[in-house]
Amino acid sequence: MSETSTLKVHKSKDEWREILTPEQFRITREHGTERAFSSPDFDLSRKGTYRCICCNRPLYRSEAKYDSGTGWPSFTRPIEPGAVTEHTDRSYGMTRTEIRCADCDAHLGHVFPDGPPPAGLRYCMNGVALSFDPD
Repeated sequence: MSETSTLKVHKSKDEWREILTPEQFRITREHGTERAFSSPDFDLSRKGTYRCICCNRPLYRSEAKYDSGTGWPSFTRPIEPGAVTEHTDRSYGMTRTEIRCADCDAHLGHVFPDGPPPAGLRYCMNGVALSFDPD
């Protein structure tokens, strides 16, 4: 399954504010984080695609979602290589790997090396940065 986009999405802060809620804007455009366990309730039993709330790019499939117990939606891998980009984040006195949407540069969350096998990665996403498109 490939829904790769090749067009970058560029909007001004005012344009993003017009289409996003204040919380979506704070998280995706200002690199915020939602409180643990405050995310939209994404039912693990539902099959579908998780998309960027800003530009609608497909980012993750439900088959890669799991309950990490962290309070944020967690995935083992993106929907395809290139769907997300990685950036060094040195905020809050620590070094982490930030994950952004490859098309619109929206801040989505972080990836950590403590996920389940085989890759051992945990893509820890802000739920308000995602929409769910059921199959």
